[in-house]
Amino acid sequence: MRSNLLRDSVDDILRECLSAAGDDIVVVNPSPASIRSLVTVGGELSDPTPVRLFAARDPLKDLMEDFLVASAIADLVEEGLLRVRTLQEVPNSALVLSEESVVSLVESSDQAAGLVTTDDSFVEATYADYDGRWADAPEFSLRTPPRSRVMETLEAELGATTAADFAAVLDSLESARGGGDGLDEVTISLLVAAKNGELLYDISKWGEDVGVASKATFSRTKTRLEDSGLLDTEKVPIDVGRPRLRLLLGSQRLEDADADDLAGIAQEMLA
Repeated sequence: MRSNLLRDSVDDILRECLSAAGDDIVVVNPSPASIRSLVTVGGELSDPTPVRLFAARDPLKDLMEDFLVASAIADLVEEGLLRVRTLQEVPNSALVLSEESVVSLVESSDQAAGLVTTDDSFVEATYADYDGRWADAPEFSLRTPPRSRVMETLEAELGATTAADFAAVLDSLESARGGGDGLDEVTISLLVAAKNGELLYDISKWGEDVGVASKATFSRTKTRLEDSGLLDTEKVPIDVGRPRLRLLLGSQRLEDADADDLAGIAQEMLA
């Protein structure tokens, strides 16, 4: 990187930075939107440079509540394309560091700029500073499984149709987080399972085994969705033990919806 960049989005800036970098790049204190951009760009490039993401703990923790972002980051980590550590002292701006340049990211409502510095002494000192901080910084603990693993295991356990519906619902969303901000991964799993008439036992066992959530969380969420009219259940006798519950959608609107419309209707009903 030798000259300043002015582009339509942070995605474009990061794409150029990652394409131009050598063997190592450190992204320091990016905004949550820039982390999303980093994940998007990292998943698109055919030969991406491994990235060290160095960010403050609280913004990272909040961002990881979004299953779409967290599972994509987990994929990049598993592929060796991303490492994440927590930054203790936060600089005034977001930086993209390599051994050749320091780029300061500046965002506005409709454009993004990358202010490039290539002065050898400044670049060397800045890179060495953050490289040293990185060595002493704790790893950020990812509790969300990679999306690729989620999809592979869901298809293996509950079939290709259920997995395809799950993917379609995720693709229809800009974020997947609960707490009043939309649908989280457990809610989505239960709705998709109900659309395909799966058993609560099967979807919750899968979710616990893959690391999506515990069986208890699936059960509590199922009850909440029943109370809201989104889900219904019917008992299915088994040879030994208590009957299991088959999940059903609780309204005709949901039953008639395609998978990519399911989330929107569910959000309306929960509002």
